[in-house]
Amino acid sequence: MLDEAAVSAIYQTIGEETLTQVVASFYRRVPTDEILGPMYPPEDLAGAERRLLGFLRFRFGGPQDYIMERGHPRLRMRHAPFVVDAAARDRWFELMSAAVREANVPEPAATTMLDFLADIATFLINAQGG
Repeated sequence: MLDEAAVSAIYQTIGEETLTQVVASFYRRVPTDEILGPMYPPEDLAGAERRLLGFLRFRFGGPQDYIMERGHPRLRMRHAPFVVDAAARDRWFELMSAAVREANVPEPAATTMLDFLADIATFLINAQGG
């Protein structure tokens, strides 16, 4: 069970710069990934990066711009057009974990962040296989 107070304190703990580094590091890996790359249209990669950063800012206790711009996250609905099976979930989490490590997110924020990201990735599975 996630500690919501700890999740909401991540932004204050790691700051904007580190969170931006995590998201940028993840998206540097996506275009060449054989599982995730095809899910991300090249012409909207920057938009996807901006949306993920906004979502994570919001969830980790930072600025609420994402909610003001997009409303409730509705993650399942927004990801419904994509086949998210166990393999896609595992790869997404693998790349995000590498990004968290690369950005040197300190403990215990790194563990809390990874626990949250693992839960979100599992929540988005919408297909069998992988």
